[in-house]
Amino acid sequence: MDKKTIIGLLLIFFVFIGYSMFTSHQAKKAREQQIEQEMKQQAKKKATDKKTAQLSDTIAKDTTALEETAAVDAAATAAPAQKKSTDYFSFADTNQTNDFIVRTNKAEYRFSRYGGYLKSVKLHDIYKYAPKGEKKKELYMHEAGHHKMALTLHTSDSLRSFVSTENCYFRAEKDTVDVKSNTGHLRLYLHPYKLADTTTAANSVIDSEAYILFDYTFNADDYMLDFDVQFQNMSPYIAKQSPTNIKWNSSLFTAEKNIEAERRLTTLYYMDNGGKVKNLDEIKSESKDVTTTMKWVSFKQQFFTSILVAKKDNFKKGELKVDVNNQGENDPLLKTMSSDLGFEVKDYDKGDFAMQMYYGPNQYKLLKKYQNEQGESMGFERLIPLGWGFFLLQWINRGVVIPIFNWLDAYGLNYGIIILILSIFIKIVIFPLAYKTYLSSAKMRVLKPQIDEINEKYPKPEDAMKKQQATMNLYKKAGVSPMGGCLPMLIQMPILIAMFRFFPAAYELRQQSFLWAEDLSTYDSILDLGFSIPFYGDHVSLFTLLMTAATLVYTWLNNRMMMATNGDQMKMMKWMMYLMPILFLPMFNSFSSALLYYYLLINLITFFQMWIFRITINEEKLLKKMQTNMVKPVKKSRWQERMEQMIKQQQQLQQKKK
Repeated sequence: MDKKTIIGLLLIFFVFIGYSMFTSHQAKKAREQQIEQEMKQQAKKKATDKKTAQLSDTIAKDTTALEETAAVDAAATAAPAQKKSTDYFSFADTNQTNDFIVRTNKAEYRFSRYGGYLKSVKLHDIYKYAPKGEKKKELYMHEAGHHKMALTLHTSDSLRSFVSTENCYFRAEKDTVDVKSNTGHLRLYLHPYKLADTTTAANSVIDSEAYILFDYTFNADDYMLDFDVQFQNMSPYIAKQSPTNIKWNSSLFTAEKNIEAERRLTTLYYMDNGGKVKNLDEIKSESKDVTTTMKWVSFKQQFFTSILVAKKDNFKKGELKVDVNNQGENDPLLKTMSSDLGFEVKDYDKGDFAMQMYYGPNQYKLLKKYQNEQGESMGFERLIPLGWGFFLLQWINRGVVIPIFNWLDAYGLNYGIIILILSIFIKIVIFPLAYKTYLSSAKMRVLKPQIDEINEKYPKPEDAMKKQQATMNLYKKAGVSPMGGCLPMLIQMPILIAMFRFFPAAYELRQQSFLWAEDLSTYDSILDLGFSIPFYGDHVSLFTLLMTAATLVYTWLNNRMMMATNGDQMKMMKWMMYLMPILFLPMFNSFSSALLYYYLLINLITFFQMWIFRITINEEKLLKKMQTNMVKPVKKSRWQERMEQMIKQQQQLQQKKK
């Protein structure tokens, strides 16, 4: 490998790492700007609210007399339309305030009596991150008071308003449902008051023949549940052909060790009418009006996700929004998300809209199994960042890495051992490429004396073209390709990048320990500093130190080979190749320990491969074989002919200039 090849590889590596550092810096900058902007908006809103309150007080005083007169008239001519529309849907039993509870083998679900929506989801046998020695905390995907879902209905002309089910009282056949096998239901009924009733709310009579039903169906061993909204005899209360919306909002809280990485991977995803999965900004707040239909919407965290799916028909449109946390970096709040989705009900006397809800882990093999009624994948697996934007990366992860990982996982091995076996397998697969790279370097080494002769023959800068032509002729006769060692290395790059995306996103590694690492999905720490060092962090990662040391050793071994090939040409780059791993050490300090462990293993296996190559490739025999090739006539390829013609043209231009 010559000087130019090494410079090219370094540039590629610097671009990749530089881009990662740049995006990280931009994320922090955007977050600071967002916080500043939101603080200004809050201050402006307070000032506006103060002025509005003052104006409202003035208006209230001026209209008190008019309201009193209107109240007298209303009492004299009482009619159903003079009651607030929400009164017709809020038949409340003040003696019943407890939640409805459903328990399955996977989770515990709590539903509110006021609103009929899911208040909280507690996953069984899954816990929040807790430092070593502290008691494990149960993991709530959504916490009471921070998660709501409601229908917005346009009421009939006689009511002249709209109602949100968030403020309505629901009744159920059972308060508690246990689903330990097969399926179970929680049916929540919302009855309106009879329109003919003009008595007070306390004495009003409900219309038992009319209702809105929230029918939740649970599978004992599944994170997915069915959610059907059914209407029965509701046409007197709901405007015909009126749009119906479902509003869903939630505040998401941290559950992992590295809150910064978790916040960066938290955002809103949705599938559009073309089957493409898209997402809102992962760094700053964003609002988006989607005018086309949507199949599903997801509030996604690093390792968990909530998905609302339109089962038969699609959502007609939607307003989607993500608000970033405007508090400190250590605040448990990640982001706040909301969606306002429209759907169509053709008949309010006997119609429905079928949906599904998923509350569970971001596990590839779990999300991949869900299909629609046509037997097609619902695309949930695209919530996991596997490099979907680059076809080769996703193919490597989906077609090679994940199947092998799942196959090894089925044997119940420790995940550290699984990563070791996976690393060995990958190195065996790319062994021919590694061999070709080393062989190319060996050929360049044995040709070094003849290359030195060419350099001595053309020492002047103006003879650079002649020197290049002579060098190419030597390579051609010897059967050596200067790019023979570079191309195999470039082919291996997508594999390294694919693993860079896979390990931090693998749910299976969450809270799995190996050696000193208590959680392979995040950074390992052998020393908590108690203070933060800029660009480095507040801890010391041993896997990062070992990987850096292994990279320096590999650089030293590689430099020895390159020095034998290029001599003084490598001296000017030697310091850069040693400095590069040290410069990247602060960035890797907060990376997933599984990823760093993998890179460490790759370096160690590479050392073993180099030792095998060194004892199996006899450079003396290789030189004799190359000398034999030099005697044979060589047929020029089209590429070589073009290169020679180009060199001749450049030489002619130089002579004309002289």
